[in-house]
Amino acid sequence: MNQSIEHIISRPDTWRGTSSHQASHFILNTASANTTWPAARSISTGFASLDAKLQLGGWPLQGAVEVLSNDDNSECMSLFLPTMQTLSAEKRWQAFINSPHTPYAPLLRAHNIPSEQILMVHPKHRDETLWAAEQAVRSTTCSTVFVWLGSTHYRYAEIRKLQLAAASTDTLLFLFRSSDALKDATPVSLRLHINAYREVTVVKQRGGKREVEIRLPESHLLKVQTAQSHNKAVATKTGTFLTPVA
Repeated sequence: MNQSIEHIISRPDTWRGTSSHQASHFILNTASANTTWPAARSISTGFASLDAKLQLGGWPLQGAVEVLSNDDNSECMSLFLPTMQTLSAEKRWQAFINSPHTPYAPLLRAHNIPSEQILMVHPKHRDETLWAAEQAVRSTTCSTVFVWLGSTHYRYAEIRKLQLAAASTDTLLFLFRSSDALKDATPVSLRLHINAYREVTVVKQRGGKREVEIRLPESHLLKVQTAQSHNKAVATKTGTFLTPVA
């Protein structure tokens, strides 16, 4: 067999079909693209009930995640605290691109997330947002990248470019978008919709079930809290995590 073809077939992300007349022992002994991919390319969300419904058992490490909601997504940021805490051990940047708020430093400290790892990026327009997101992911200097795309319309090809960038590295990429984007097709590996307090719908996931509704259990991470930061704390549905950029 040609070496180039053999290399492609042996890749864990290549699915290899078999014809019905082939021997059963061949089917049983041929590695499936879906057997090694989940374990190798995911990280726990920190919520067992959410992990259990995700095909990979957590966030995909090589592919983008879309998070949709009716607000600016500040109400769901506490969902990512366990992930940020885990990734802080890598001592890489955790980038916030085009965020409408700044992370609430006391809460970060309470969860052992060093504030010096937080990188705030303020693009001037949509093209800069896309460019900054791609560069942050491809640089591999970031363990995770959070990008606020808002209600602005983005072409499928633009989102696909970010998906391909995320697929080529081990940097987690989260794209926050308006619920209006639900009507648009998406190339991302995982799409979630935040419906209400502790209510999440898995709209799409690679190789897994769609339209899966999840109610997260009560957690200190998801409780609505009140706090002060320059007298402008944001008490969100999932906890005080972000404060307005003044």
